[in-house]
Amino acid sequence: MFVSIYQMLRLVSIIGLAYCIIVQCTSCANIIPPGGGPRDSLPPVLVKATPDVMSKHIIPKKITLTFNEYVQLQDIGQNLICYPNPKITPIVESKLKNVTIKIRDTLQPNTTYVFELGNAIRDINENNAINTFTYVFSTGDHIDSLTLSGKVILAETGKTDSTMIAVLHRKRYDSAVSKERPDYYTKINGNGYFNFRFLPKDTFDIYALKDENGTKKYISSKQLFAFADKPVIAGEADSIMLYAYVAEKDAPKASTTTTPKATVKDSLKYTTNLEGGQQDLLSTLNINLNKKIAHFDSTKIFLADTSVQHIAHSVLQLDSTQQILSIHYNWQADTKYKLIINKDAVKDSTANTLTKNDTLSFTTKKTENYGSVKLRFTNAVTDSSLVLLLIQNDKIVETFPINNIVWYRKLFNPGEYEIRILHDKNKNGKWDTGNFKKRIQPEIIESLSQKLTVRSNWDNELDIKL
Repeated sequence: MFVSIYQMLRLVSIIGLAYCIIVQCTSCANIIPPGGGPRDSLPPVLVKATPDVMSKHIIPKKITLTFNEYVQLQDIGQNLICYPNPKITPIVESKLKNVTIKIRDTLQPNTTYVFELGNAIRDINENNAINTFTYVFSTGDHIDSLTLSGKVILAETGKTDSTMIAVLHRKRYDSAVSKERPDYYTKINGNGYFNFRFLPKDTFDIYALKDENGTKKYISSKQLFAFADKPVIAGEADSIMLYAYVAEKDAPKASTTTTPKATVKDSLKYTTNLEGGQQDLLSTLNINLNKKIAHFDSTKIFLADTSVQHIAHSVLQLDSTQQILSIHYNWQADTKYKLIINKDAVKDSTANTLTKNDTLSFTTKKTENYGSVKLRFTNAVTDSSLVLLLIQNDKIVETFPINNIVWYRKLFNPGEYEIRILHDKNKNGKWDTGNFKKRIQPEIIESLSQKLTVRSNWDNELDIKL
């Protein structure tokens, strides 16, 4: 069969058109992005405020803030700060692109008002927050612009507490901080700093406190609290230092453990603080009982050598909980001992005793398990009432007055220790709290950035600049 030239040209045209379509579709597929696009990392932007930010001569009942995208509020109760401090907290709500602040308090004349919303305003899609959003206006003819800043340090530890607030009182009498709402308040950040803005030219008493019940008042001697020795003037005072303390700590809770009636006659049981059959050279040997004991016989619990001969000069003591017996002794390194416990050595209030006589064999640690420590103090005045505190797990491990420029200890437990310096005004060797009624500031403990790292079987040395 013969194909005409016309038919052949038509066939070539059809094939060429099909090829172009395939190529075009493939090209189109390649230039279309897979979808999604870059993640939105920008916070909402304020595009309009009614009334305008920094407006004067206004007494608004409602403030509307409009943003460039849909927004939501998160933790507004924790973020919102208003000052001067209102009697009635405003209502803050969000809808679509708007945030509204409904003022329910009577506004004072000729006063600058500040509404800080922190990072509560966030976009809907990615939860991006506006950092420290602030709205300001004045009922008078000017915007106050003075500042007041400072830092709050915990006197007993030298650390900070970001859950505290700083407060300002115009009414300058001691009980105002307990009876009156503060005129101004602000939060303390993670580094202990606070900053009041848009303040009027005025004189204030300044305090810091743990606002445990939402009243922003000092209502309990068990409350974390700090006060300044003298009033401050906005715009003139700066870098104010406040030292917070608890005047009266809770007494240690008594044991509330009760023995069920069915087990009242159960025998006493005990454990010890021996670790792997080894005794720390620097600690007491503790016998921990499961119930309070009413009587113990020191002749029936005693330290002995490997021949079960009584070792003199060891002391047995019962602690205040009546559940821990401690054996105090000048332990010799890498030495074997025995602890003899007769079953009737201890009795509880119902005359229950241990079930059997026991003999515990143990060995003291070697000197290689410890490190020596030498501390050298620079810029130290050795009679300046400075006391060095070594801290581990928030507990004081070692304390001594800095009365020499060098301190040395042959045996020290390995580990990392925090270093603090106590400014011991009354030289009693311990930290003393403050007393607001008597206007007595607490003693100050300074927390150093240096750490003491002790390695076993090592001469550990450290220079400490005071």
